[in-house]
Amino acid sequence: MPEHPLPTEQEVLGWIRQRRNWGRWGKDDQVGALNLITPAKRAAAARLVRSGRSVSLSRPFPKEPGPNNPLPAHHFMRTHARGKGGFSADYYGIYYHGIASTHIDALCHTWDEESMWNGRDPKKEITFEGARFGSVEHWAEGIMTRAVMLDVPRHRGVPCVTHDQPVHGWELDDILTKRGIRLEPGDAVCVYSGREAWQAQDPERPYGRPFNPTQQQRPGLHVSCLPFLRDHDVSVLGHARSPADRLRHPVGGPRRNLRVRRGAGGQRAPRAARARLRGGAARRVHAARRPIAGGRGHRVAGESARRFLVGHPGERRRWARDRL
Repeated sequence: MPEHPLPTEQEVLGWIRQRRNWGRWGKDDQVGALNLITPAKRAAAARLVRSGRSVSLSRPFPKEPGPNNPLPAHHFMRTHARGKGGFSADYYGIYYHGIASTHIDALCHTWDEESMWNGRDPKKEITFEGARFGSVEHWAEGIMTRAVMLDVPRHRGVPCVTHDQPVHGWELDDILTKRGIRLEPGDAVCVYSGREAWQAQDPERPYGRPFNPTQQQRPGLHVSCLPFLRDHDVSVLGHARSPADRLRHPVGGPRRNLRVRRGAGGQRAPRAARARLRGGAARRVHAARRPIAGGRGHRVAGESARRFLVGHPGERRRWARDRL
């Protein structure tokens, strides 16, 4: 790949403070960049359908503990008698966030030392019962738009992206140019990095440890991708749980990891707010930033990201108890 100067820390902070979408759709907006997906955008995307093939982004329900699943989901099933027959019923319990389950993060998911999406205070907006602002319910109508997959390993001619050669924003632009694709406002971008090929090199090596900020050694997107997403007005970023929401690769200048978080979390609104939504209240949504200092933050359940564009084959890893 051609050499490009890495952004400096000040440049990155400038992107975050000066190019964010806060207030773009009003100070009370809770839909965020999904505002770019207009009815006309949905209709245009529908006209692109040719074969009608449906491709899932989901993974197998992550019940099996392992290096990549330290908080396995619960699934219990039982039968009940009914007349001369019966029926079966399920119980599910899951901690969506991490790298084991496919999910979408709502805008209340993360924040930084300043505030969460649109300048809200996470101490006031995030409760044990759910989020009062930026919850996933505001996307209840679904996300329907044109999705563009950028296959980075194919572009490089390698099996997978590696941690020492992350995906840069200028590389994504190069892929678009080579393929003759022009992104449009409201498009969803799916960046494929070859997670399965990376994992196959060492099945027992964890794909990073999402709940341990000192062990984020998995391949993925560099912080230099931020201008790419903003310049093209991307509405949704899909990726194989790379460090896109931490973007911990070094920036220019002193060699240090700049912790940058973008985007939302899959929290649900409190019960009363959900009732208002069901009653026809206005629906909106947003983005946010990092966990409260000294705490783990609230990372409650998100929604499964189904039927979006490209799926990754499911995987079940043997539990290496001494690696958890």
